[in-house]
Amino acid sequence: MKLLADVGGTNARFALQAGAEGFDDIEVLACADYPSLGEAMQAYLGKAAGRGLAVAGLRHAAIAIANPVEEDRVSMTNHHWSFSIEELRQQQGLDTLLVVNDFAALAMSLPHLAATGRERIGGGVELLNRPIGLIGPGTGLGVSGVIPAGKRWIALAGEGGHVSFAPSTKEEVAILEALWGEYGHVSAERLLSGMGLELIHWALTGKRIDAPAITGAAIDGSSADCVKTVQTFCAVLGSVAGNVALTLGATGGMYIGGGIVPRLGKLFTESSFRTRFEDKGRLSPYLARIPTYLITEQYPALRGVSAMLTDHIAALK
Repeated sequence: MKLLADVGGTNARFALQAGAEGFDDIEVLACADYPSLGEAMQAYLGKAAGRGLAVAGLRHAAIAIANPVEEDRVSMTNHHWSFSIEELRQQQGLDTLLVVNDFAALAMSLPHLAATGRERIGGGVELLNRPIGLIGPGTGLGVSGVIPAGKRWIALAGEGGHVSFAPSTKEEVAILEALWGEYGHVSAERLLSGMGLELIHWALTGKRIDAPAITGAAIDGSSADCVKTVQTFCAVLGSVAGNVALTLGATGGMYIGGGIVPRLGKLFTESSFRTRFEDKGRLSPYLARIPTYLITEQYPALRGVSAMLTDHIAALK
């Protein structure tokens, strides 16, 4: 039995896994309800035991967390939890405790997603055992991927969301010029995030509206300006996703995650995302052969961190 967790700034998602496939007893706990991650883990395990799950012999656990993980101490930037990985392992009585960045875990889920866990956007042909790319607009812009290494996959960690934004139209040049005046350096994340939606809208209309209001008015069609903002967002996302696919040689497919795009529905699937993804001049035929997918599985990071824990345990033997 393995304990798995996907910890964000607001919620912590826990699950147990007995075999190689599927999860038991998934539960979402509010981070604010617990003074520490360790106490949240104990609360979940106590509830799971009360529901009849055999947690007494638990030896291995893995946590995907919305934070860089570089050393033993992890201090969350979007919540007050701070902990030593080794101390937490000892407190929980575990043989193994693996803590990884949540976007690396999301990337590691990609080779293991079922067909029902993704939605194809456009054409292309997926090649097996080739690099796979990942981009995910949310609070920020995550960029990652996985590359095959024999029978394993290796997740790539980086800060690709902070590459410089490159406009593709005169309108996007105007957006860039407006943001230059505010920030100096304008990264892809400045546009492809919740704040990015707000900045695109401001640059196009001169109005400052929060991201939920923009997407809500675009989805219900009550504001042409908000529809235009979302269309621009999707177009820029296509260009940046194409850049990632070219950089990684992601002939195994390019995936879209994060919290924003799944909420857009037809505004995304009928947008110019795919056209802009392929629009790379002489390399357009290369991009046209790469399939793009929207991740639809509810808890993909749990699947990814499970795969990482399996590899980690195997490497220790």
